[in-house]
Amino acid sequence: MPKGTILVTGGAGFIGSHVCDALLAHGYAVRCFDNLSTGKAANVSHLEYDPGFSFVKGDLGVPRELAAAMDGVSAIVHLAALGSVPRSIADPLASEAANLAGFLHLLEAARDARVDRIVYASSSSVYGDSQELPKREGREGRPLSPYAVTKAMDEAYAHLYHSMHGMRIIGLRFFNVFGERQDPEGPYAAAIPKFIRAFLAHRPPVINGDGRQTRDFTYVGNAVLAVRCALAVGEAASGQVFNIAYGDRCDLLALTDRLRSHLARLDPNIAQVRVEHAPGRAGDVRDSLADISRAREQLGFMPAFDLEDGLTRAVPWYAENWR
Repeated sequence: MPKGTILVTGGAGFIGSHVCDALLAHGYAVRCFDNLSTGKAANVSHLEYDPGFSFVKGDLGVPRELAAAMDGVSAIVHLAALGSVPRSIADPLASEAANLAGFLHLLEAARDARVDRIVYASSSSVYGDSQELPKREGREGRPLSPYAVTKAMDEAYAHLYHSMHGMRIIGLRFFNVFGERQDPEGPYAAAIPKFIRAFLAHRPPVINGDGRQTRDFTYVGNAVLAVRCALAVGEAASGQVFNIAYGDRCDLLALTDRLRSHLARLDPNIAQVRVEHAPGRAGDVRDSLADISRAREQLGFMPAFDLEDGLTRAVPWYAENWR
């Protein structure tokens, strides 16, 4: 018998599909809710015949669809969002509708359905212009993009619903998650899949800025582990938000060197591909490094994969699927 049914919003997305895999493997039934605007049906097609899995095409902005999706669920993992800082600058209204209004719709639907355990995705972008390293919860700066504003407001609403309604809500501030199934296409693709795609095509990866900006790259397996920890933890963590990362940083020039080295094992010609530079982007944070001590102490989160582990798993997948 399954442990219960968990609703995963954005379950056909990159992180969401990995969460669906893990929850099913650990004995839960999973209801995947996605409007497929950025998620892909192919990400969960391998689960089609799993008796514990169901897919619901629906939108957070349509209350009746959301209410129907919550029928009989014991918990919610909320990952649906319009990601990307540049996308939010280009179209702030779309980010507001999906990330903030969508989250508020979810909270209200969950309250009506009496589903009070929610784990939701926040973002390291909430640290904004804070220069402090490592980044610590409670010491945020001012947001640098509409995307960051929506995530900061999601956290505020989550805390409010916990305080007002006693809902058990936990936020996870993901830091630069990467891994298999992350889309390398389109103008808003994340750095690692975009760089890999360029190398595979023997094109120079384009780095915005000098390449010395640093990121705490977090393999998707660590993000999945954090979700599982947050679903299992007791009441004391409710209403809080936690940094989820590996706890180390790498600059973009060093990252492209690592990617080139991995890919050159598959295609020696890639060793000759150099990078190009473009102007820096508005809204980008210069340096990012997470203090994960709070997640370790209160959630029991211990990241299992460092950057090299993650690249070892992700690079062959891209080489096979995106040539």
